[in-house]
Amino acid sequence: MNGKSILVVDDEKNIRLTVSQALEMSGVRVDTAINGEEALSKLAGGGYAIMLLDLRMPGMSGMEVLEKVSRSHPEVRVIILTAYGTVDWAVQAMKLGAVDFLQKPFSPGEIRRLVDTVLRRDSIDAERDRDYGSRIELAKRCIGDRSYPAAREHLRQAIAIDPGKPDALNLLGVVAEILGESTEAMKHYRAAHALDPAYRPARDNMDRLGSDSADGGRLSLG
Repeated sequence: MNGKSILVVDDEKNIRLTVSQALEMSGVRVDTAINGEEALSKLAGGGYAIMLLDLRMPGMSGMEVLEKVSRSHPEVRVIILTAYGTVDWAVQAMKLGAVDFLQKPFSPGEIRRLVDTVLRRDSIDAERDRDYGSRIELAKRCIGDRSYPAAREHLRQAIAIDPGKPDALNLLGVVAEILGESTEAMKHYRAAHALDPAYRPARDNMDRLGSDSADGGRLSLG
């Protein structure tokens, strides 16, 4: 991480403690903030690679914090922590530059794996790393950077490398949904599900997008 730290922003003490302990076990430097105002104050000092941000906090909401961070600290990768992951919030958070989601309750292992994955995304070389998994991670990096045409291109390349895997098709659906292309999104989710009916992210996205409820569930990146 080149000496940079991770900032955990959550008004719940137990969540801050759980996340901090989980990441410190991996040798990562962790700082915490109890609300959006404190988080922005700490970010102003620099030195953070990732922020794990709760969406629902008293005072300034996580979405307001994300909007400010996306403008003033675009280099900070933001992972959303939420137990209230409605699709409207998920899509809006990704439009503002969130790179991934972790839904409460989560395990220490899930925290470590996701943070490690997000950190490794920035080290992937588009010219050197041409395997399927690298294309998927490059696409997720582009989604976080709001470079949607580039994300789609990486996903199409992933499909060309291995047309039998559902991940790239599901992510194409996610990009389409972010851009407001619901019909196109459903087409990709259905194609991913047809490839592998056991692939839960595509099934969850199909069920949610096809639901009449605005709170039909959370966007599933896979």
